[in-house]
Amino acid sequence: MEKKRKAVAAGHICLDITPVFYSGAEDIGKILLPGKIVDVGAADIHTGGSVANTGLAMGILGTEMKLMGKIGTDSLGQTILASLERYGGADGMKMDAEATTSYSVVLAVPGIDRIFLHHPGANHTFCAKDIDFEAVAQADLFHFGYPPIMRQMYLEEGKELTEIFRRVQELGVATSLDMAAVDPASEAAEQDWSRILERVLPYVDFFVPSIEEICFMVDKERYDSWMERAAGKDIPSILDPEKDIRPVADRLRQMGAKNLFLKCGAPGLYYHMGSREDMAALEKKLERPMADWADRKGFQPSFRPKRVLSATGAGDTTIAAFLSAMLQGYDLDWCIRLAAATGAVCVESYDALSGLKPLEELKREIENGWENRK
Repeated sequence: MEKKRKAVAAGHICLDITPVFYSGAEDIGKILLPGKIVDVGAADIHTGGSVANTGLAMGILGTEMKLMGKIGTDSLGQTILASLERYGGADGMKMDAEATTSYSVVLAVPGIDRIFLHHPGANHTFCAKDIDFEAVAQADLFHFGYPPIMRQMYLEEGKELTEIFRRVQELGVATSLDMAAVDPASEAAEQDWSRILERVLPYVDFFVPSIEEICFMVDKERYDSWMERAAGKDIPSILDPEKDIRPVADRLRQMGAKNLFLKCGAPGLYYHMGSREDMAALEKKLERPMADWADRKGFQPSFRPKRVLSATGAGDTTIAAFLSAMLQGYDLDWCIRLAAATGAVCVESYDALSGLKPLEELKREIENGWENRK
């Protein structure tokens, strides 16, 4: 029997509190009005952030996981620990008595994009010393998520983030990096993200951000033009893969990105794999054939969900499926399809994890004619 692959998920973790809205809206201004009482259902409370969403999803999808995040000793921190313990993932958490636990209030009103009220808490002090590199050395893959909302990761041109990835690469472990949206009014928005990425991307094997988030960081003028064209709609819904997404992908590759996997919301996924040399290096790290992945690129439309309750965690679980499928030996076409399928089943639930299905079950559904978005 083939050995079970191991991975580490490190970085941002929080508690997501999602009020359940009974009805949808096309305009958030019709819901959130001063003085108005909005009748909502019970709050859906689950762990959130990259560590919980991507890390726990990879565990559900068949990868042996080690989670590394930082929380406070307050009641929210205890809630996170209790949740992680159900999955056997609590032992990697760093507890900081002087910090508060991060949380997000997620306003997932049907019909409009999510709004996050976010408190970064202990994530802002997370740094390289909070990572157990001995445990990382035993893994096949190291995944890090959300440095734009982790203060120590972006200060000094990403010095701490670059050091983390440099050390992991020296261990001979494959790496992946996900990003997060930047509040335009925040300290993070003032950083030179192009410079940060130029420093860290040479140490990253798989770069897996969302298209609108990464465009804001590296090509603000293009992002602003997308905002104007979208006119209040979700940005990915108005993008053309060749005219809009490919130029951003080309720029990221010029900055040092190897294998690109760009989440494009409900429309689907854009991917551009690395060179033959990149694939040869990955083959050594992962001990699996990957030569036929070299220089492959394209756009994978998403699959139609049965219902849409919340997009919370959809991007994270999409990544989890891609990375888990890759570690388990699926070819590139199936890795991409299974990623898109996992994102679709995720939005059928309010949380990131409860709707997930085994990769082989999703594969059968696709083979049986599961419809793509067109």
